[in-house]
Amino acid sequence: MIFKNTSKSKLTLAFISIVITFFVWQQGLRDSLNRPSVSFDISQKEQEIVELSVQSIPVNLKKFFIINDPVDQINKSLSDVSFEELTERNKLIRIITSESNDPLIYNKSKDFEDKNYKFLIDEIEKNSNNNSYKVNSEKFDLFKDDRFLYHLLSRKFDFDDSALITKSFSSKMFFKILAIRLIPLLTILIGSILALKILWTTISLKKFGWKEIKSLDLELIDMVLLIAGGFVVLGEVVSPLFSISLVELFSKNISNELSQSIKIFFGYLFMAIPPLLIVFYQIKSLNGEFTFKKDYLQFNFLPIKYAIIQGIKGWLTIVPFVLLISLIMNSLINNQNGSNPLLEIVLNNNNYLSFFLLFVTTTLLAPLFEEIIFRGILLPTLSRDFGVISGIIVSAFIFALAHLSLGEMPPLFVLGIGLAITRIASGSLFSSVIMHSLWNGLTFLNLFLLRT
Repeated sequence: MIFKNTSKSKLTLAFISIVITFFVWQQGLRDSLNRPSVSFDISQKEQEIVELSVQSIPVNLKKFFIINDPVDQINKSLSDVSFEELTERNKLIRIITSESNDPLIYNKSKDFEDKNYKFLIDEIEKNSNNNSYKVNSEKFDLFKDDRFLYHLLSRKFDFDDSALITKSFSSKMFFKILAIRLIPLLTILIGSILALKILWTTISLKKFGWKEIKSLDLELIDMVLLIAGGFVVLGEVVSPLFSISLVELFSKNISNELSQSIKIFFGYLFMAIPPLLIVFYQIKSLNGEFTFKKDYLQFNFLPIKYAIIQGIKGWLTIVPFVLLISLIMNSLINNQNGSNPLLEIVLNNNNYLSFFLLFVTTTLLAPLFEEIIFRGILLPTLSRDFGVISGIIVSAFIFALAHLSLGEMPPLFVLGIGLAITRIASGSLFSSVIMHSLWNGLTFLNLFLLRT
């Protein structure tokens, strides 16, 4: 028996943790189906940037960037979604770009929370009911912070927006869309070449260059207590009760965006503490002490150049596979729900301090914490007991499952496999941390560029 020498109290604690984890994860996965996909917002933001960059796109490149009129594309996308499901801004965009004057839509817009939006709806309705009604374009100065919206109003009411949509601003938007389109393409191209090279080398040598992977002298029951007890029960259920309450005490007089980011930052810190404490005491119980100088998890920082290069290579190699799985999922399932809510928060954030906190959380805290748990502790233990291939697959599955998103599970599973392979192939946990950080960083950069 696997657990023959395990105390009854430990078994009982593990059993309770598994039961709670089952209910938490199944509820989280179910809730993910009710979360909208961020891909809709990303697609719209791209079209907004294209429209704002039109005057700066070279004539010979326009066919590559503009297939159909961006405003028409946005209107069509918004029309395919129920009006009630749209955000207030998107409801407004749909009304501005629509040719029809549906009184029902105007009535549905009367309960807007944004007072400026309500004012604008009234002006548009007056104009649609009476063509002789002249809208004072100076009133539209209220919307100058949202340049795309202001640009749409200039198109609808025929006033000059060149003071705001300047040539330099348009050029900035062009370079943005250039980066948004080219960076993923270049990454896919380089990654595909690397993947083919690795595949050819593996076939030629008839073996994969696994490095020695050292596991701590922990049992599967310890993994259950770490993942189910520490990561889920204490990290995802208990810790938020303290972190949210604490942050709310100090964030009453700050903006909603900053408050939201502080909650995410400290929420992640509080979530990471219980599992890391469990790791600390597990190592201490094995060795009688915990010494920071000892490399218990095979971080293997040195030589640092090698570790970083292996992380970059792992990241480039896995990108084509993750994106391919994402494309297959999108083709099989229309309007996938379940995107990580953090993506939408980053996409619609305009506070730079808030951005910094989100950046630190996604590109530093999350990769370090998750790699310690999944590739530092779980992967070596599973590989020791069930073999390397099984260890990679099972650890990747648990990693994908832990993100609580049915729609994102297949891409995350592939990413988890890539992270595990990088960890074993390089012999360095630091390399998988670098790879994870680069993956999250590229996603963050793309969302940052999409802001208009």
